[in-house]
Amino acid sequence: MSAIFKDHASDRQMQVKWWSSRVAIYGTLMLWAFICLFPIYWTLTTSFKLAPDVMRGNMIPFVDYTPKWKGWESLGLSPRLIGEVSTVREEFLKRFWNSAVVALSASTLAVVLGSLAAYGLSRFNYRFGFMKNSDISFFFLSQMILPPVVLALPFLVLYKSLNLLDSRIGLILLYTLMVLPIVIWIMRDQFQGIPVELEEAALVDGLGIWGAFLQIVLPIALPGMVAAFILSLVLCWNEYFFAALLTSTNATTLPVMVASQTGSQGINWWSMAALSSAAILPLILVAILLEKYIIKGMAAGAVK
Repeated sequence: MSAIFKDHASDRQMQVKWWSSRVAIYGTLMLWAFICLFPIYWTLTTSFKLAPDVMRGNMIPFVDYTPKWKGWESLGLSPRLIGEVSTVREEFLKRFWNSAVVALSASTLAVVLGSLAAYGLSRFNYRFGFMKNSDISFFFLSQMILPPVVLALPFLVLYKSLNLLDSRIGLILLYTLMVLPIVIWIMRDQFQGIPVELEEAALVDGLGIWGAFLQIVLPIALPGMVAAFILSLVLCWNEYFFAALLTSTNATTLPVMVASQTGSQGINWWSMAALSSAAILPLILVAILLEKYIIKGMAAGAVK
């Protein structure tokens, strides 16, 4: 009887420990999620505030303050103005289109070039003087150490001589160069984790090098490529320094437009918050859509 009682007590203690660990884990995750999501909540609510509400730090709509469309009206995106012609809205859509074209093009180009470079570094042996594959990989990554201000004058002079100032193609090339080291580093580790025997078996079955890469290696490495693409997209979408330096009218992006909401009379908080909310939304949608794609890419690969 005592043995049964001890077993029952032991099971109960294990259940208590299990529930305690789950509460601690999920509580920590919920706290971290709140910390990460609060800036987005603050930005979105600020776009519906008036100046007094911003200064008082009111946070809860319909409790601390009454939401207004003032921030979105400044962009011509409020329900009252959405059907009317708006110069500000046309300017916003132009900047939004510039950001979308530049970020998507640069990220795609960086993932394609970076994946090919990373595949070569993971499968073949190179030597340039004293530099071997690991040294070459670190050389690419070391380019991230340079602060952007060091490259400002050389790129300004170069782009002026090549007539690339205030052009989307100029930003695409520069952003590709900016995120390429990260893509190479991520994809090199991804390709190194794929057994070479899979490619050798594909070659024995009659596939060529490109066939083995596209049909065998690429599906397995797809999650890493998607992760590299998302990271590149976020970096390109949020980049401000070079966009402000190398553009003026035609190719100006959203971050430059957001920063322009400061003036001699102060900061237009509601307009800046509305612009920031409109700039954050596409990244959230991309992350949600590509999250499913990452899972699909992980399910594919060596198992199939």
